[in-house]
Amino acid sequence: MSFSDLGLSEDLLRAVADAGYTEPTPIQAQAIPVVLMGRDVLGCAQTGTGKTASFTLPMIDILASGRAKARMPRSLILEPTRELAAQVADNFDTYGKYHTKLSKALLIGGESMAEQLKVLDRGVDVLIATPGRLLDVFERGHLLMNDVRTLVIDEADRMLDMGFIPDVEKIVSLLSPMRTTLFFSATMPPEIKKLADKFLSNPKEITVSRPATTAATITQGLFIVSHKDGKRPGGGQKEKRDALRQLIRRDGPKNALIFCNRKRDVDVVWRSLNRHGFVAERLHGDMAQPVRMETLNKFKNGEFKYMVCSDVAARGLDIPEMSHVFNFDVPTHADDYVHRIGRTGRAGHKGHAYTLATPEDAKYLQGIEKIIGNAIPEMKLDGVEDTELPPVELAPADDKPRRRRSGKKTASKTAENKEVVDIKVPEKSSQAAETKKPKRPARKAKPDAEPTDSGKPFKGLGDHVPAFLKIQV
Repeated sequence: MSFSDLGLSEDLLRAVADAGYTEPTPIQAQAIPVVLMGRDVLGCAQTGTGKTASFTLPMIDILASGRAKARMPRSLILEPTRELAAQVADNFDTYGKYHTKLSKALLIGGESMAEQLKVLDRGVDVLIATPGRLLDVFERGHLLMNDVRTLVIDEADRMLDMGFIPDVEKIVSLLSPMRTTLFFSATMPPEIKKLADKFLSNPKEITVSRPATTAATITQGLFIVSHKDGKRPGGGQKEKRDALRQLIRRDGPKNALIFCNRKRDVDVVWRSLNRHGFVAERLHGDMAQPVRMETLNKFKNGEFKYMVCSDVAARGLDIPEMSHVFNFDVPTHADDYVHRIGRTGRAGHKGHAYTLATPEDAKYLQGIEKIIGNAIPEMKLDGVEDTELPPVELAPADDKPRRRRSGKKTASKTAENKEVVDIKVPEKSSQAAETKKPKRPARKAKPDAEPTDSGKPFKGLGDHVPAFLKIQV
């Protein structure tokens, strides 16, 4: 089957061909004709199956006729994260290149609301939004949603995990019941199925693979790492960093995502890789949105090979021909394993997903293996030497300084990291010099005591310090 068999317009087929696609994926082949018919869709497909194009392509043809009014979008796509929303917007740019009258707006947090409102005021055919920012704009009176005729709820299970379902329910209550609803989820737990039954009317159910399965194109591997002395609880972090570098040197990935569970570990692993000569960047939720988007774009463009990230990057990011995914930490939620490794092995390409685990991770591994239906093959490192490479110079970190724990001494800094700071102290005035306080009765000095300069006690920075004070930092 080819895209021309799905009923898409000639302009859209040209755009698809320009993007390098020749055959639709299974979910695209099943969903596109149904969406063009105006029927509701309940789609369950694992990540990396081409789910985004299964609704963007038919929507472009549907919206080709008609015109949007100011502040009244004609279609709405809800995404759980800013990155996913931006990626969907890129899809509309790619596939809608020959539909020059098609307009879109991106409504996400972390960006200028004033600029987003300007676009809405001109009228948009497609509004791509995260639930929180959408409700904020609506409640301020800058948006009307009674003209929405197509609603897409994407990554519904992720919406559930992030606590967005109440917001989604409120948004749906504001829309006209005379609409087409496209509901997509990578997994279909009972809560999501109940929500789909509430939002959809006689939907066409499309399932292209068993929920929470992993793609056959991904080679998975598990490496058990423990602390050398075997005594420290939760140990093995240093050993995992050593193992990660060995795996990178062994495989030589074209590019790789390295997932950590905690944001502070993202920073630690990022610094470690750069210290050992690997050009890496980081991505987590505490970074400003413009910085996150710039980092993602640089990674997609190949400006660096390794990105250390938290689960903010785990869902829906489509980075062409991602060769490797490393789970530096075993995810505590089994579903996150599926979504993390789904960043590789996409669109028929081969991929590798390796997980570093400690003995304490056994219960999480059991949960993962239960949900994917098979054991992750355990592998051994083949003794790749962890040789030192020239370190990469890091840009100044924007991290907040950590608090020192009371009762613990900090290690002294090396001489090469010290610098001398000259602090000038104003000289005392002549009037102050002439004014003398009444002298206290002098104490009889011990025979071996050294005389003081002034006979006065030191009271901190003030009149009784030298003109220049040198401090080593």
